[in-house]
Formats: sequence, structure tokens, C-alpha cells
Amino acid sequence: MHHIRQLVDADWPATWKVIERVFRVGDTYPYSRDTTMEEAYRIWVSTPAKTYITVDDSGAILGTYYIKPNQPGQGSHICNCGYIVSNAARGLGIATEMCEHSQRQAEADGYRAMQYNFVVSTNAGAVRLWQKLGFDIVGTLPEAFAHPDAGYVDAYVMYKKLG
Repeated sequence: MHHIRQLVDADWPATWKVIERVFRVGDTYPYSRDTTMEEAYRIWVSTPAKTYITVDDSGAILGTYYIKPNQPGQGSHICNCGYIVSNAARGLGIATEMCEHSQRQAEADGYRAMQYNFVVSTNAGAVRLWQKLGFDIVGTLPEAFAHPDAGYVDAYVMYKKLG
């Protein structure tokens, strides 16, 4: 079994290990491949409104996500999220659970919609999952992402109205 709960500072070192692998590979997030633990904390924990982790019964971190307003002020009724699943938990439905949890949390926090600003087009599993969960591609940013293997690839803006 596993459950999703809000991250506390004591969770950060283990959460960073999950995030670090994804940032170092550099094929799904635009952050520098040499992002430090301190920079990642600002990106994943300090700046967002809330950060969550999915843990198993032993406390091992299976995944993490953040939620934050997509824009300040007049655009703050739409939220943005980022999700990362640990290598060990791939294929277990963790991303689906975190996305569903984030939508419920977003609604509870008063957000009216969810927008993903930069979904790398070559991240086919994520694109397929977000579409399955009701997100539409509302924009394409041509060659916006410098993929380490595929070169310059498109990124999508994906959107879902909540409630």
C-alpha cells in the first residue's frame, strides 16, 4: 500500500534523490542538468504553494508533485503542477494517483483549472496519461525543448477545467 501526504522538510533528502535522477537525465523537465539540491528545493518546495509525496508502507518515496498558481494575481485561479515518479515505482499507477489527487487538492484550494505549461512532446507516456485524465493540448511550442538525444523538440501547453 501507499499514500499521498504533504512533504515535510525531513522528507527532502529522499525526495531530492527521486528528483535528481530526472533532472540529471534532462529529457522531461527544462531545468539545468546540473541543478543543485538547494536550487531544486526552491523549484520544488519553496516556490510552490504545496508539495506532496507518495510513500509506501515503509516510508520509501515513490513519487512527488507540487501545486502552485500558474500566474500571479489575475491568473492565480489556474494552478500548475509538476510530477515525478521514482524509477522503482514506474508502472504502478503512481502518476495517475498523484494527478487525480492534485486535481482534488486544486479544487479544494479554490483553483478553477489546471495548466501544464511545458510538457515535452517526446514524453509520450505523460502526454498520453494527461490526455486520458482529461487534459487537452491547447498549444504547441515549436522546438522549445533541447532534448539531450532527440535535439530540439516541441513542448505542449495542456489544460483542464476543474469542477
